Amino acid sequence: MQVAFANIATELKRMDVDEWRVESGTDHRSDEPHLPYANAPNEPDDPGVVARWTVDGDQFAAPCDRWNTIRDNAQAVAKYLNAKRALDRYGVATVDSEFATARLPAGDEPTAAAAPAHVVLGVPPNASASTVRRAARQKKAETHPDNGGDVSEFKRVTKAEKTLLSGVTDE
Repeated sequence: MQVAFANIATELKRMDVDEWRVESGTDHRSDEPHLPYANAPNEPDDPGVVARWTVDGDQFAAPCDRWNTIRDNAQAVAKYLNAKRALDRYGVATVDSEFATARLPAGDEPTAAAAPAHVVLGVPPNASASTVRRAARQKKAETHPDNGGDVSEFKRVTKAEKTLLSGVTDE
């Protein structure tokens, strides 16, 4: 288990990150917090492992809980970090772009909220069932993939129609 955690530390050091730490479901040493105690259980209730690091103020994380042991999850994280670094070493992409999927959002970043169903269809919140159906039919025609529309937008319109009709009785 110690080797797997040392492999994570090696990969993170090679990435020249600003700060980093490794966490798992077992107790870690105080002198080297990225390493678990030598006698730590390898199969606790939660065998997950996560490496967290910071580069130029951006936070990243690489978690793994796919395997049954802490050692295997730690080794998987180390191999993931190595593979992502390899892309940069071989000239395939930059490390920055490869780790974009591991970047954690800042606490002050806005999150996109889904528009209310009535806004999607362009009807009042208390629209009648016939109004909802009419607006949905028109929007579906505009967004249908067979007519060159976007699949995700078509699904959004369909979902909005179902949502509004679930709470409306026929006239």
